[in-house]
Amino acid sequence: MSKPTLLVLYGSQTGTAQDTAQRIGRQARRRHLQVQVLPLDSYVVANLISESLVVFVCATTGQGDPPDNMKNFWRFIFRKSLPVGSLGRLDCAIMGLGDSSILSQFNFVAKKLHKRLLQLGANMLLPVGLADDQHDLGSDAVVDPWLTSFWEKVFALYPSLAGVIPMREDEPLPPTYTFHFLDDVKEKTDDRLRIPMEQTVPSQSHPFPARLVSNSRVTDTLHFQDVRHIEFDITGSNVEFAAGDVVMMRPCNFPEDVQQFCQLLRLDPEARFTLRATDNTAVPARLPQPCTVRHLVESYLDIAAVPRRSFFELLSTFATNELEREKLIELSSAAGQDELHSYCNRPRRTALEVLADFPHTTAELKVDYLLDLFPDIQPRSFSIASSLQAHPHRLQILVAVVSYKTKMYKPRRGLCSTWLASLDPAQGEVYVPLWVKKGTMRFPKEKDTPVIMVGPGTGVAPFRSALQERIAEGKNANVLFFGCRSERKDFYLRTEWEEMMKTGRLNLFTAFSRDQVGVFQEEKVYVQHRVRENAELMWDLIANRSACFYIAGNAKEMPTGVCDALKEVFQQQGGMSAEDAEQMLAAMERTGRFQSETWS
Repeated sequence: MSKPTLLVLYGSQTGTAQDTAQRIGRQARRRHLQVQVLPLDSYVVANLISESLVVFVCATTGQGDPPDNMKNFWRFIFRKSLPVGSLGRLDCAIMGLGDSSILSQFNFVAKKLHKRLLQLGANMLLPVGLADDQHDLGSDAVVDPWLTSFWEKVFALYPSLAGVIPMREDEPLPPTYTFHFLDDVKEKTDDRLRIPMEQTVPSQSHPFPARLVSNSRVTDTLHFQDVRHIEFDITGSNVEFAAGDVVMMRPCNFPEDVQQFCQLLRLDPEARFTLRATDNTAVPARLPQPCTVRHLVESYLDIAAVPRRSFFELLSTFATNELEREKLIELSSAAGQDELHSYCNRPRRTALEVLADFPHTTAELKVDYLLDLFPDIQPRSFSIASSLQAHPHRLQILVAVVSYKTKMYKPRRGLCSTWLASLDPAQGEVYVPLWVKKGTMRFPKEKDTPVIMVGPGTGVAPFRSALQERIAEGKNANVLFFGCRSERKDFYLRTEWEEMMKTGRLNLFTAFSRDQVGVFQEEKVYVQHRVRENAELMWDLIANRSACFYIAGNAKEMPTGVCDALKEVFQQQGGMSAEDAEQMLAAMERTGRFQSETWS
């Protein structure tokens, strides 16, 4: 048999599956194979019947959902009209990337795709890989041995590859793109405003530049946590949203980081360039042509992220300093993953800080490799905290500004939350490109169905949207459990809740975990305690009035605590066994009467 062409297709939400897919692509190139690496929705899926060798790399998101960049593929592959046996020519393998802390949905997408491809007659070269983000060594603990087995299968299947001598690991592959710098640097361009203004519904490829109307702190100035209530003007955007939907946006890197990056790589921020692909890869649509170095670094390259193993792998190929080269090779090896975790993941060291730690290697870095070395900045999502019925032409969010200490000298900062907090409309007009995505939470259409919402901290955001929407529609059976540290310091939107209570449209229960004082009140009170205390009301609403129950917020202990409290309510008020209470909650989840949206 002749040499195969390998197709690597990925579905990635946060960039991990994309990174794994690109790693497989690099391994194929080192073995002198023709390879194409694409997001699933950029591939014409009808062509699958004529492919011979494909690897699928799929993440699982949310409540067992496929990532955004494989949703069209997902709909197509599960069409009932597809003939059984139509993929009989296809040899393929599937690598799933998941998180075992959500056990019921662990690698659900990869498992379901595996089953479907078998139904369509595809030949699986090896069992589906089930990588786990919770593993001490991350997904690589499964990916490494799985890839070794994959290449063994491919070499057995194509004997013509047996004589191929792979490239050395320390030899850099050709860059994906080459930079062509322009001489006419005089002409200034503002790359940031190059946002298409067609009258389409805004999307990831065509975000809408929304004007920032206000950016106000809603926590006490003495409180450790800075939380912002931010409002955007979306007039003329065609943006529509309902309660539970999310807004997406891409942050920019900090100006001081952009400056340091350009200094380390001796790049002129105002220099302009065009990109050319070295093979048939498309130039990233988000980058204007021509583009300034400043725009590339500020708006595209993810220099503030904790770098992945592949970053060290590529960086090591440029190292000429022996000490730095040895260290980089160790950090990118399978045996060095503990060391990489200690150096990078635990202290949350950024890619920019790594470049500063390896100055000799950074000095050798060629500009053509920047897009291979740094992934692009991923969009961030925020629950929408307002309703168009209450605030026409406006979109509001609640943002907790992320900042914490590690052993690193500088505090760690959340890229998007810090960037948003820094935007000040009083200093001049500010525009943030954004688009809206359907959320996972659905609220009942029936007027008389009560809703019980548990939203501590910024988890209350989607419930503010739901309450504004429901009250505008005359739906007044609303219960909200809100929790925070202190009634005085971080009781978000208090006046709004009190107004809703006065008019009889909201029943509010609060838990202020740090306000307990005195010897006999050392136990902190959380939202789950308030759910237990109101067992009779909970049971009446759920058992007698078919209420829907919602949880939103941090995924640590809160969701489990609330679920346990709810099951206790079922046992205490409904006289159920622990097993029956468990089954009742599962049945509510199946029918959409129990929904949760949590994040880590």
